Amino acid sequence: MGKLNIIHLCFLLCTKMGCACELQHKFEMRDMYKEGHIMIGGIFPIFNKQEDMLVSFEKEPHNAECKGFDLRAFRWTRMMMFAIDEINNDDYLLPNISLGYKILDSCASPTNVLRAALTLVSGSEEKDSSCHPPPISALIAESGSTQSLAVAEALGPFRVPMVSYFSTCACLSNKRKYPTFFRTIPSDYHQAKALAFLVKRFGWKWIGALQSDNDYGRNGISAFAKEVEALGVCIAFVGTILRTYPQNKILEVVEMIKQPTVKMILAFVPEGDLYPLMQEVVKQNITGKQWIASEAWISAARPSTPEMFQSFRGTIGFVVQKMAIPKLGPILKDISPYHNSESSFVTDFWETVVGCRPVSSVNILYNSTKVCTGTEKINYTNQFFDITQLRITYKVYQAVYAIAHALHHLMFCEMPETNISRLCLNASQITPNMVNEHLKKVHFVDTVGEKVFFDENGDPPVSYEVINWQMRDGIVQHIPVGHFSTSVNGTYELVIVEDKIVWSTGNQTPKAVCSEICPLGTRKAQIKGLPVCCFDCISCADGSISNTTGAVDCITCPEEYWSNERKNSCVMKITEFLTYTETMGIVLTALSLFGACLAFSTMVVFIYFRDTPIVKVNNSELSSLLLLSLFFCFLCPLTFIGEPTDWSCMLRHIAFGVTFALCISCILGKTIVVVSAFRATLPGNNMAGKFGPAQQRGIVWSCTAIQIVICILWLKITPPFPDKVFEQHNKKIILECNTGSDIAFCAVLGYIGLLAVICLILAFLARKLPDNFNEAKFISFSMLIFCAVWITFIPAYVSSPGKYTVAVEIFAILSSAFGLLLCIFVPKCYIILIKPERNTRKHVMSKKS
Repeated sequence: MGKLNIIHLCFLLCTKMGCACELQHKFEMRDMYKEGHIMIGGIFPIFNKQEDMLVSFEKEPHNAECKGFDLRAFRWTRMMMFAIDEINNDDYLLPNISLGYKILDSCASPTNVLRAALTLVSGSEEKDSSCHPPPISALIAESGSTQSLAVAEALGPFRVPMVSYFSTCACLSNKRKYPTFFRTIPSDYHQAKALAFLVKRFGWKWIGALQSDNDYGRNGISAFAKEVEALGVCIAFVGTILRTYPQNKILEVVEMIKQPTVKMILAFVPEGDLYPLMQEVVKQNITGKQWIASEAWISAARPSTPEMFQSFRGTIGFVVQKMAIPKLGPILKDISPYHNSESSFVTDFWETVVGCRPVSSVNILYNSTKVCTGTEKINYTNQFFDITQLRITYKVYQAVYAIAHALHHLMFCEMPETNISRLCLNASQITPNMVNEHLKKVHFVDTVGEKVFFDENGDPPVSYEVINWQMRDGIVQHIPVGHFSTSVNGTYELVIVEDKIVWSTGNQTPKAVCSEICPLGTRKAQIKGLPVCCFDCISCADGSISNTTGAVDCITCPEEYWSNERKNSCVMKITEFLTYTETMGIVLTALSLFGACLAFSTMVVFIYFRDTPIVKVNNSELSSLLLLSLFFCFLCPLTFIGEPTDWSCMLRHIAFGVTFALCISCILGKTIVVVSAFRATLPGNNMAGKFGPAQQRGIVWSCTAIQIVICILWLKITPPFPDKVFEQHNKKIILECNTGSDIAFCAVLGYIGLLAVICLILAFLARKLPDNFNEAKFISFSMLIFCAVWITFIPAYVSSPGKYTVAVEIFAILSSAFGLLLCIFVPKCYIILIKPERNTRKHVMSKKS
């Protein structure tokens, strides 16, 4: 059976059966005692270190000795005594009822605090005493959360109310587990939120953490980690310390603190546990770290020295608000071991403050090196006597008054007709459970104007002060730089005056990051094996941007936009099409106009020399129509240059299809005429008569009409339209004419190709005509060039990017047009213009030699 179960069983038997049992596991304790109608117990860590002792319930600790007298805890005891005396002198609060107290030392040990609590509720320290119901109505204890957990769990089943003044562990808010626990200091649940607000306020992302190896430290860091997780804050390390740890463990934590990347250290540790580490940090001269303190040590006097300040300069943290109680000052200054009325621990206080022990019978036990003469004077500049900045001491004051108000409402009834309170319950009738129930209903304003009440978890209102360690006049002072509290609607509010803060680095707010925030145009890339706060910054891919610092992902630009060089904004893509102003456009335009002029000039020559034999023999009508179609073929590329529009897209493809169909139809007509003329020379063949001018026109217009029908159907069903192509080039939008229907486009090209192949075959068959001027030969050459150009056009057209696709198409049109013009008409023009002597019927009709 566990220790606590044995204790519970003992109390249960004593309470229910009234038996006389001997309380085990006790030892002699020094106390502060005052008799009263109602007794209130108090447990304080007056000494903060226990030596030469095996702490256990099984052995009597005869050699136990508590050391390290704590002035701050001693002042807490004096505040409890002062508050009870003040209440006893109050005519309105508990009139004619006196409060008494019994105060014991816990030596900052969970085992000792449990022993002290059991001693208080058992009613006697004598071993032969009998067990009986607890003589105290309430207990004020303890400073450490671990100590309070032990007491609250032990006393909870017996409904003895316990009010803590300094235990902040959020775990103590569990009313199902600790139904009689109350406190006058806010829970670490709220302190964790306050610390998270502070971290968020200054953008700290990479923080080292120190925790004490007890419930206070572990629960505090755990609550803080949960709060900052959503903020993207990472805990670089968690070091664990305790006042009883050996030196090697302390050095391990110091090595963690020395990490160069960690500039921010949060210490969720009581002052007694942290002090040995602080000494080692100062010894190794570790500076440049910004310390964030929990309320357990931020305002402690022992570490607030110039020696500590060199390593802990600018420490910032939260603490309960300070208050001033002037009436306490004379009480503290009147403490003296030479007063007969003084209680225990005054001799220890005197030795700590004055530096000597008064002459007494116990001096030999302490081996004091100096004995007081009786003329020593106290230095009242000691922080112990400063009653203007009471923080935890004021929480003790509130705890006493909370119990007093609960007792008052329990014992006194208000008469409705007179509005005067009268005693309804005697002190002897009061049980701890009654006090516990009335503590839940306590709501009053204390003597300094602060509201005191407990919520459903036994916690007080949330109110913190932000303080900063600063050196002024050679003294480390705790300067208020802000506050944290809850608003009327229950939301938290943090107010910081940055201009008043002195940081570890001076006046510049320190940075706390594992990796510098990614600039615009980059994104975070997690480093494998490291926390999310440690990352590389990678430039956004082409076509994506990040327009905020610290971006997790890059944003893809809209389809018509592209990322700029810095990858921090999307810019409109360059719109590309073949223009008249660029070099390629100028060259193609010049070639187009030159070809048109050449075709027009040739047509003028043919018209002018239309009565000459060479023009007549080549069918002047068909030749003129062919030249006219070539003229339009040369002008056709002009519709391919410039920004595509609905009309230009339809015009370019229709003009191309119709003009070339007309052109090839004319050549087909000429070829048929040549072949029929050749056949006419054979005996009995009258083919030439069947292909007169009317038939020739019929062939030309019928072949052209078929193309026109194809084009009309094309325009009617799926006409060409301007289109934006994004796939060919990332940074550009290609403006081109979409054919609308690939089938229709192929039909137009295929029909022209069919006519060209027929012409080529017929001309090839008539290539060996015996005439001096063999036009079939020139037609064959022109058709070979035409077919070669358009066969090579297909792969070039498909593989050419952007505006070069249009250029390839224009080049094919001009090449084939120039091929037809030069092959068919240059020989004729040569004879007409340069060799006019050959432009005779005899020469044209004569046979080759």
